[in-house]
Amino acid sequence: MTASKTIALFPEASYGAALNCVGIAQELRRLGARPVFICHPGFSGVFAEYGFTEYQLGDSVSQQSTDWNDFIARHQHAFRQSPYDQLTSYVGPTWEAIVETAIGVEEPLRQLLARLKPDAIVLDNVVMFPAIATLGVPWVRVVSCAETEIPDPLVPPYLSGLGATANESWQSFSTTYGKVTTASHKRLSSFMSECGLKSPPAPLFLDASPDLNLLLAPEIIRHERAKPLDPQRFVFLDGCVRRESPYQPPRFASHNDGPLVLTSFGSLGAMDVDVVKRMIDVFATLPYRFLINAGHWREDYETVPDNVFLDSWFPQPSVVEQSSLFIHHGGNNSFCEALYYGVPSLVMPYCWDGHDNARRAEETGVGKRLNRYDWSDEDLAGVIRDLLDDRAMKSRLTENAKKMQKFAGATRAAEAILKVAG
Repeated sequence: MTASKTIALFPEASYGAALNCVGIAQELRRLGARPVFICHPGFSGVFAEYGFTEYQLGDSVSQQSTDWNDFIARHQHAFRQSPYDQLTSYVGPTWEAIVETAIGVEEPLRQLLARLKPDAIVLDNVVMFPAIATLGVPWVRVVSCAETEIPDPLVPPYLSGLGATANESWQSFSTTYGKVTTASHKRLSSFMSECGLKSPPAPLFLDASPDLNLLLAPEIIRHERAKPLDPQRFVFLDGCVRRESPYQPPRFASHNDGPLVLTSFGSLGAMDVDVVKRMIDVFATLPYRFLINAGHWREDYETVPDNVFLDSWFPQPSVVEQSSLFIHHGGNNSFCEALYYGVPSLVMPYCWDGHDNARRAEETGVGKRLNRYDWSDEDLAGVIRDLLDDRAMKSRLTENAKKMQKFAGATRAAEAILKVAG
């Protein structure tokens, strides 16, 4: 019976993947299964907060795993560069750190899975773990990043931020991407060979699951593919939004009747305090209310204008639902939440698939993109006004939101997972 099914969810060490998996786990639990989380060091309590059992990979892993806050701080200079230049300064080093972490957790993960004896494993990551592939139970790949993670001749190169029309830039980016990831891929290939597995073909670090693959990409932003994905193994969820506690916006000192604008650049992007302070100076001149997720850097803001409220955390889906505009970094959770609630996006990307989502938002008419650093006060104020005044975009987004909510992606994900679990 479903009630006896233990589903182990193993998201990567990022809040985007972690919270995406929470949405799926909430539905698994509602359907009578027993979802449990395998935690990287530093994520203790994240899943328990939602009432789920957590299993830590152990103290020994902490010494081998990447401290991602420290990693981002050391590579933050790269955020000012183009996606192409970031290949050398950020993407290459990131893949090195990802592979290093995957190898470091292998033995603790193998031991933990042997104890848990799950009926299926949900992997929301970008790299393979041999312990999962060799356990002998179905495993599910979740693509919680942009759809570009799954390559196709008609889909722009992953992480490139390039447009949907193929040109020389596609080939240039792909060639350089292959070069900067060669060493990391060889290391992963060697490790997987030692574990008796064949590695994905370069430059991929994770093959599709033979059992089930779940992609968040909503239809409104989805790419046409030269080679359509097998619907028996690849299921598009049209977003996957978790349930959060209700949120009551504060009463502001001014503009309480104005549209509500949420600004959040993710757990790592919040460290760029100078950029947010520049934005606040612009927000002060506009007749709207602004909520800003300042993350761990809340205390760096001494004073704010009357129409601005900062906090270290918000129940994001609950806030997006009440917002008229969402300013974010292009993280796939944020992008999908905006679409799920019919809210236009102003995407100011700084790394990874944020570049792809920023481009796609503009291409498909669901938002605008703006360089994270190279903008004037007039640029930022103007694009905010334009998005809030665009009634045609709002109408289209509202209709799309109805479709996404009816589709119930998190429920479909849970049902598909339980089906492969047997």
